[in-house]
Amino acid sequence: MKNLSLNEMRRSAEAIFLKAVSAVNPFDALKKSLQIQNGVLTIRVAGDSKKTLDLNGFDHLFLIGTGKASASMAQAIEEIFKDRLISGIITTKLGHDLPLKKTEVIEAGHPLPDQKGLEGAKRIQTLLKETGEKDLIIFLLSGGGSALLPLPVEGISLEEKQKTTQLLLDCGADIIEINTIRKHISQIKGGWLAKWAYPSTLLTFILSDVVGDPLDSIASGPTVPDTSTYGEACDILEKYGLINKVSPSVRNHLLSGKEGKIKETPKPGDIIFSKVRNTLIGSNIIALRAAEKKAKSLGFNTLILSSSIVGETREAVRFHGALVKEVISSGNPIPRPACILSGGETTVTIKGKGLGGRNQEFALAGALEINGIEKVVLLSGGTDGTDGPTDATGAVADYTTVQRAKSMGLDPKAHLENNDAYPFFQKLGDLLITGPTHTNVMDVRVILVD
Repeated sequence: MKNLSLNEMRRSAEAIFLKAVSAVNPFDALKKSLQIQNGVLTIRVAGDSKKTLDLNGFDHLFLIGTGKASASMAQAIEEIFKDRLISGIITTKLGHDLPLKKTEVIEAGHPLPDQKGLEGAKRIQTLLKETGEKDLIIFLLSGGGSALLPLPVEGISLEEKQKTTQLLLDCGADIIEINTIRKHISQIKGGWLAKWAYPSTLLTFILSDVVGDPLDSIASGPTVPDTSTYGEACDILEKYGLINKVSPSVRNHLLSGKEGKIKETPKPGDIIFSKVRNTLIGSNIIALRAAEKKAKSLGFNTLILSSSIVGETREAVRFHGALVKEVISSGNPIPRPACILSGGETTVTIKGKGLGGRNQEFALAGALEINGIEKVVLLSGGTDGTDGPTDATGAVADYTTVQRAKSMGLDPKAHLENNDAYPFFQKLGDLLITGPTHTNVMDVRVILVD
């Protein structure tokens, strides 16, 4: 492989990232995995045994869904099931709508739930309450579903739930911790949607945005038995010093549950799960394997570090930076030209008042880490096309980023301390902007060392 220019390396990093995203397109995944022949549905998913379901035994077929990828998934279901589908309702993030024939799309707020999402949840609850034993319900679930389908328990308002979610996001709680709280202040998460649907048959197709793909954590597991408890929810609030910061209604509800005064979320063995089939159709490791294949085709020696990188973003940056330096100094764990890939979902403890997201923060901290180390390019992006409350999916940095910024009067360290990566990369022209991708399997990071 010939030596690449810096621009060629940056273009290669973006091509590798985009290949990862396209590999987890849920429309393609569903079209590939589902087949109907003579009225029998066959479900084939890699790494899973074949499943079949005789559709002739059902009176009606309904579609429901939630998440950033739900519109794309719904398009596939409409094409596969055609006239068998009676109607549907899905909630997705604002700007993630796609044209559908039989399915109503409700665009709602994310990451903070809003009134539109609440209305969508109530509509879906009403539909499910009217279905019966001989009905089939297809539920499409992807990342963002926790925020996009909110239905707080009686006594907790949407605003109080919004405040709780924001406090958890700001303190650096991970997604499993956040979802443990969400499940225990919700009428839909933590298996409750399965209770609404019972005794109908419920097929759930899931696109994972959670490290390790635990089905009970993806969008807070609305159709999966919940193993978390009210006690654990209270412990999380104590851990982050939030027990007296959340609204009294939230605190009192969780404490009452811990004391056994409120019924727990549905647990394994509950009869409501006897007619539920949960199928995983996409995950971060699938995206990373596609990125690996693309990187190898471009001539890079390639290593998938992990699809499960979690923890504080800046700590993850230091680890990745140490690996880059090891590649350069010793050729371990892979020789140059090297491509290091990683996935997962880091967290940012917000201390400043700037604008950005965890991927932009990773790129900014990474720029400081690789400053002056020639022929290194770093890209960090969210596979859903959105990073934090911005229109960017992430950013690209290289060994010249810090010097270029300083020549423009920008202070990289000051922007980092203020959690203000978006305007930093915007001024440099180094934001990664894809628009909505209609998929969501967490983040992908690409580091190239020539």
